[in-house]
Amino acid sequence: MKASRLAATAALAGSAVLALSVPAFAHVSVQPEGTAAKGGYAVVDFKVPNERDNASTTKLEVTFPADHPLASVMPQPMTGWKIEVTKSKLDKPLEVHGRKISEAVTKVTWTADGKGIEPGYFQKFPVSMGALPEDTDQLVFKAIQTYSNKEVVRWIEVPQKGQEEPDTPAPVLQLTAASEDGHGHGTPADDTADDAKPAAQSTAADTAKSGNDTTARALGIAGIVVGAAGVAYGVLAGRRRTAA
Repeated sequence: MKASRLAATAALAGSAVLALSVPAFAHVSVQPEGTAAKGGYAVVDFKVPNERDNASTTKLEVTFPADHPLASVMPQPMTGWKIEVTKSKLDKPLEVHGRKISEAVTKVTWTADGKGIEPGYFQKFPVSMGALPEDTDQLVFKAIQTYSNKEVVRWIEVPQKGQEEPDTPAPVLQLTAASEDGHGHGTPADDTADDAKPAAQSTAADTAKSGNDTTARALGIAGIVVGAAGVAYGVLAGRRRTAA
């Protein structure tokens, strides 16, 4: 009886922990495709899971940080979604590549023109942005998620270091150290292409070397066969002369 009670208690405790853990990974989040280096540019994905089993997510609004405005923000076109980019004038213009930027994107809104994100699914919303600030370790993006039943969830609470995660945390993008040249303008695609070049060259060289080795082997084998044929012919001719 004691063993069964202990097992039941453990099962209930595990279920409780699981239930409490669900919101922790079900909220709107943001992650870079590769790295998000200070002073550079990056493509980031706003990941939106559908937390309801009786409604679809039909709208996402992401507010960009006003304390660290970004000169370039370009959302990727998405089938089934209408995208609206909102810009606002800056109190203090930004200087990028020698020219002043007086306005920046302050909000991007995705509105479904179809079914949206149905129950049991999630959607990624890619955005290219930069140059990322060099005077902070993170960027906070407040998000608002709207469902087809008109329910609205505001992911706007800023997580504080050393404290428990809030019930509706805002998406936070962690920034990495700047590259050696202090900028890091390359994208993951550029890095992949650069890495692929020497690999492709190496592969071509290996292929050529392999082809040369194969040719040498073939010629060697042909020489052995010809030599063996010559020896056999000589032996046969000798026997014929002896018999005569």
